[in-house]
Amino acid sequence: MKKNIVLFVLFILPIVAYLFFASGVNGYTKLPVLTPNTTDFGKWNTLDGKEITLDGKVTILGFSGTDLKKNRGNLFNLNQKIYQTYHKFKDVQFVILCPKGTEDDAKKIVDAFAMFTDVAQWRFVFASPEEIETYYSQLNLIEKLDDKLGTSKVYIIDKKRNLRGRKQEKDNKEGYNTFHPAELSNEMLDDFKIILYEYRAAFKKNKNATRKI
Repeated sequence: MKKNIVLFVLFILPIVAYLFFASGVNGYTKLPVLTPNTTDFGKWNTLDGKEITLDGKVTILGFSGTDLKKNRGNLFNLNQKIYQTYHKFKDVQFVILCPKGTEDDAKKIVDAFAMFTDVAQWRFVFASPEEIETYYSQLNLIEKLDDKLGTSKVYIIDKKRNLRGRKQEKDNKEGYNTFHPAELSNEMLDDFKIILYEYRAAFKKNKNATRKI
């Protein structure tokens, strides 16, 4: 009996613990919808001159505010912790909504990132203060933008333009604070993987159904 207990502790228990933690620390198998059917972008100016839409894309959405250059460290954290690993997914984009007049600061940030990162999925979009406030308000978030029209948080928008996040009362999380690298490495990365797995599983299901037909 003692021998069996020792074997269990040494070999079986570590495997069980690994499977538990590998399954996702937040306990979700599908990330809840916080705000359904959010508004798509208008015909706003982009830094690269390309048209941008939220439809059909998993979007990491941020609001830079007028202190874009001052808060560039937040974008650096996001770039290192999330973007570097996942920007090669063709259905993923990182969009920062900025007030008009901050184009030069955005260009400097992109140029700095370009020295060590493929910046193809970094998209900076520029709108008036009124347009930014209107867009942010329809997301129905608890927290408000600061007086410079920015926030250190970023948000996950799925391919159907639904705002996704944690919904439990004890674990309510609408967005992810880019000021804290640990939050990006843990909560955001965990939730982002759930979204990607969701679409990957749906793709495999549709593919298998097509084969049967």
